[in-house]
Amino acid sequence: MVTAVQDPDKKELIMYLIGDQPAYAEKLINTLQRIPAQLLEGLEPCAEPIRLESVEDLYSMVGNRNLYLLKSGLLHAWIDGKPLFYVQEGDLIGLRQGLNTAPCVYMSDEPLVLMPFDREALFRHIHASNTRQELFTQYILGQAALMSDALARSKPLDMRPVTGFQHFAPGAELIREGDDAGHVFIITEGHAEAFVGGIKVGDVQKDEIFGAMALFTREKRSATVIASAPTTVMMIPKEQFLALMQSNPRIAHSLIESMARRIDLMNKELTHYKQLTVN
Repeated sequence: MVTAVQDPDKKELIMYLIGDQPAYAEKLINTLQRIPAQLLEGLEPCAEPIRLESVEDLYSMVGNRNLYLLKSGLLHAWIDGKPLFYVQEGDLIGLRQGLNTAPCVYMSDEPLVLMPFDREALFRHIHASNTRQELFTQYILGQAALMSDALARSKPLDMRPVTGFQHFAPGAELIREGDDAGHVFIITEGHAEAFVGGIKVGDVQKDEIFGAMALFTREKRSATVIASAPTTVMMIPKEQFLALMQSNPRIAHSLIESMARRIDLMNKELTHYKQLTVN
């Protein structure tokens, strides 16, 4: 799971400091840590556990054909020669394609135990269940949001991009109908309501993804979403989201299906409202 480390040479914040994560990040990390076990439930490893005393480059030793569940130990993940985050026990290694353009090198100076899972078998297992599909989408988008937020927080305040996590008071607009689409959103705390033409067409619950359809269609926002309680959302930039979907096309397919079902419900709500006003 993404946790904080410091560059030992520069002594500056790269990701979240251990024991000093922002409250919203800590809550999300705790949620994401429970997901791998749910994704793997009912799926057998493809080989015996791999035991390593220490590694300077994990994939140079085990290859990247499989995905790996870290059963014990701690891995340091380096990108562009800098330590960016830790991978902890219970995390899946190899699902982060698309989260970073630069290659990630995993290393550790302590004993490790890895459970290997066949990559294609795992993806088939995930896509055999709508629940697992949604959990997987939440997992990779959550990882992306944590990284985006941490990298944004490492920049001077006046140079930080609008990304990572944002907080909204009740009544505040998260997105507005007709605006350009630059982000995808997931509510981590709170609740919101969706409106089309001023008419409420649905609720947006915690952990629900919204705002993605406009990115796929390249059209304006089709609805306004307003916080109905104190709400925290994680924001995935358009380019990062589309890169994630391109690297995981089956997830993109399942997400589009989910959005299509939601749009159908919104249309039914609008139809029902119009019938009431006519009568």
